[in-house]
Amino acid sequence: MLLYYLLFFLTVFFFFSISDMRDEDQRQQMNKAFLLGSMIVLALFVGCSDMLGGYDRYIYCELFDGAANDISKKLPLATAYVFQEYPKEQGYGWYNILVGLITTNRYIFVLITTIIVYTFLFQSIKDYCENYPFAVILFLALWFFFTFTYLRQVMGATIAWLGIRYIIKRSLWRFLIVWFIAFKFHNSALVLLPMYFVPVRKFTGKHVLYVMIALFLLGLTGGPTALFSAYGEVDAERAGVAGNVSGFRIAYLVEAVFFLYLILSRYDEIPETPKHIVMLNMSLVFCGVLLFFVKNENGGRLSWYYMIGVISTVSYLSTYTKKNIQQAFLMIIVSFFLFNRILTGWSIQLYPYKTFFSNGIRPGDPIEQKFEYDHSYDYDKFYRPAFRFMER
Repeated sequence: MLLYYLLFFLTVFFFFSISDMRDEDQRQQMNKAFLLGSMIVLALFVGCSDMLGGYDRYIYCELFDGAANDISKKLPLATAYVFQEYPKEQGYGWYNILVGLITTNRYIFVLITTIIVYTFLFQSIKDYCENYPFAVILFLALWFFFTFTYLRQVMGATIAWLGIRYIIKRSLWRFLIVWFIAFKFHNSALVLLPMYFVPVRKFTGKHVLYVMIALFLLGLTGGPTALFSAYGEVDAERAGVAGNVSGFRIAYLVEAVFFLYLILSRYDEIPETPKHIVMLNMSLVFCGVLLFFVKNENGGRLSWYYMIGVISTVSYLSTYTKKNIQQAFLMIIVSFFLFNRILTGWSIQLYPYKTFFSNGIRPGDPIEQKFEYDHSYDYDKFYRPAFRFMER
């Protein structure tokens, strides 16, 4: 666990170190350098890990290995099993084929995928946030651990975030192109489409509260569970886990209420520029989605497409002036609580940390015991060459 805590507290250290710099130019340079460096470190930390995060990574890797095998056997590319598993998400299938032309090794597939995800994350945080260390703190608290395992939906969300710039610029056709690519990686990207048509303006706090209460009441009916089933995880079905389990999610309610209070209590301080307004409205939709799916086990994943709004808006409110240091402290404490909750809750799925550069498996890993489909990887992580040009 120490490595994970080190990532978090080093980010906090850099936040305070950069904030204390008096020279504005130097602070901005360090701000940018930190974002680039942190995304590289996190990408390698996640991408080089040995099947950590849960059963999803095994499923995605098995599908990739199958696609790579079909390429080696010179079978028709479109017949790879990944296309049968995700017939409506052809983009992800062809992505597997593309990477399969480079490598046949599942670990290199995960590493390439993770580097792409963190490259997109770097661009989005750079474009939509201002205080990068604080934005990374929020990212670690809210989304970092999901990048270990939910490869397909994380790719869909990070691709979709690249299209938000076109919501700000009011360029519909550019937004639709990026959104469609994301949609073809994971159909849940559909939930971002209406955001383009939300007026770029501040709604009154009273109206926001009315809408949130209505969404919460609708969520209590359990109706959204049926809606989510249209986008239920095929992976969950294969693993014998219900993708749309009902049950009141107190964590969704607490998270939504907390962020709503944080934002609405300082609503007037948010600048009325297109970027800040779009990020603000996305953060409100994020809370609304959590309230709407308050009785759905996995419906909160649909809020991921709006999470960058929370990261941007809350980081701004916590850092745009040094007078906000109390809120910054509060958010760091809350972020650590959220970070630690997932870390301890996932336990064996995340630690002890191990990379794929050493052979063998982690002892006592129930996910590996149940879902490992190719035990040759146990003895030699590179029994399938890292790159095709290395094959004999």
